[in-house]
Amino acid sequence: MKAMGRLASWMLILILSAGCIQPQATQAAIQVSVIADGQIKNVTLPAGSSVQKALEAAGLELGALDRTEPPIFTLLSNDSQVRVIRVEEKFEIVQEAIPYEIQTLRNESLPLEEEILIQKGKNGLREITYRRLFEDGVEVSSQAAPVKVVVIEAPVPEIRMVGIQSPFAPISIPGRIFYVHDGNIWMMEGSTGTRYALVTTGDADSRIFSLSEDGTWLLFTRATTEAESINRLWAASVDALIGNAAQTPSEDLLLDLGVENVIHFADWMPGSSNRVIFSTVEPRAAPPGWQANNDLAMTTFSSSGWTTKWVPLLEANSGGIYGWWGTKFLWNYPEGVLTYTRPDGIGWVDLETGVITSTFSIVPYNTHADWAWVPGVSWGPDGKVLYAVDHAVPPGSSAPEESPDFDLIALPAFSNTPLTLVSQVGMFAYPIASPLFTNFNSGEADYLLAYLQAIFPEQSHTSRYIVMVMDRDGSNRRQVFPKEEMPGIEPREFWATWSPQPFGEQNHLFLALIYEGNLWLVDVIDGSSFQVTGDGLITRLIWK
Repeated sequence: MKAMGRLASWMLILILSAGCIQPQATQAAIQVSVIADGQIKNVTLPAGSSVQKALEAAGLELGALDRTEPPIFTLLSNDSQVRVIRVEEKFEIVQEAIPYEIQTLRNESLPLEEEILIQKGKNGLREITYRRLFEDGVEVSSQAAPVKVVVIEAPVPEIRMVGIQSPFAPISIPGRIFYVHDGNIWMMEGSTGTRYALVTTGDADSRIFSLSEDGTWLLFTRATTEAESINRLWAASVDALIGNAAQTPSEDLLLDLGVENVIHFADWMPGSSNRVIFSTVEPRAAPPGWQANNDLAMTTFSSSGWTTKWVPLLEANSGGIYGWWGTKFLWNYPEGVLTYTRPDGIGWVDLETGVITSTFSIVPYNTHADWAWVPGVSWGPDGKVLYAVDHAVPPGSSAPEESPDFDLIALPAFSNTPLTLVSQVGMFAYPIASPLFTNFNSGEADYLLAYLQAIFPEQSHTSRYIVMVMDRDGSNRRQVFPKEEMPGIEPREFWATWSPQPFGEQNHLFLALIYEGNLWLVDVIDGSSFQVTGDGLITRLIWK
């Protein structure tokens, strides 16, 4: 009985213990089919698994662009199907021409309806990158979309110049007038109505513009768009340019002399048409855009295009007071001497030794701006007298550099004793001596001097000017241009050039000058004037 009682007790304990333990449910499994890369893989997953788990079970990885149906985080049920879509993108690069445009310029420098091809047009080139999208090897993009466009070569426009009727009657002239017009170089010969386009690059900057003594070669500068470069020095045969008659682009006939950054001076060596002397600057971001080297060097070139290495003639130097602006140079052709002029004086350069000698000191003028005043000078045609603008300072002045007074003086060659010809002419008088001619009264060789006279001498830095002509000794001064009802001239350094000889019915000397951007011819004896152009685009002149 006791045994039976113990057995009952144990049974009761077991029953009670079983009631305290939670039942353990067995987790259900689901079957999923995964379709990828042309194959079907069946995998068994715990219920509640996501698409990501199905891919892991099937040993599949997604590429950066691949996608799934249904999306990757979708929870799956039994007998679900997962599709892996392989996505691929391809980039196709295609080169495509950029058509050039045609530009037409109207120009009164050409006879009516005459047409000149200034610049040949040239198609540009660009690379276009297209994106193409493929899913499981089948392209799904409806059309290739450009994702990148790179211009390999910009198109060059075709530029044609068409002549329009000039309102000004042509005038017969001796020699040739060369001029810079809207960045191109033109020539008049025989008549102001007969004009030739010589250089049609559109980038002649008028800094340098010189004709060799024999009239066969032009020297000029062209602006550049290159970094650390202001311009470049070029030469061209006048006969080759005239003979070209726009059959080929004028640039094909130009010679690059390999000289950059020429602002103040470049010219032909006396008696030479293939040796060039020049001075350079260093480009700067700050105004005025350069730091002058105040140097001199020479190069020689041939018509075939080669140039020699530079021959240094004057080492770079400070250039005196305000030398950052730059020294200017001028040949005394009869004497073969190179004169220099700078804000603090005038002198000459010994090109064999590289030594500069000061002959006349000037009190530099303080402009209080990013430019410096340099005296305008001109040698008489016989090389015996230098005409110059002097900064005059009243005696006892407490601020000599501030003086507004400027006089026109004559300096005998290599002398420091000036003769004042005209007082209070203004800082931008820029005298120009005429060629020698036979004086009607004396029968001897003589010449005249033209200069600009400030209308308001005390404010000559902003004043307009009038054109004055006088005998070489300062006598017989007279205004020849403009007429009273016309505004004065805005002064510029290269404002005029003399006719190479007297001409016309009265056999008078003429000035060719730039007034409001137009070419005018002025009879310096009777004061009559004739407008030649009217579009206001002329910046430099040579008459030989």
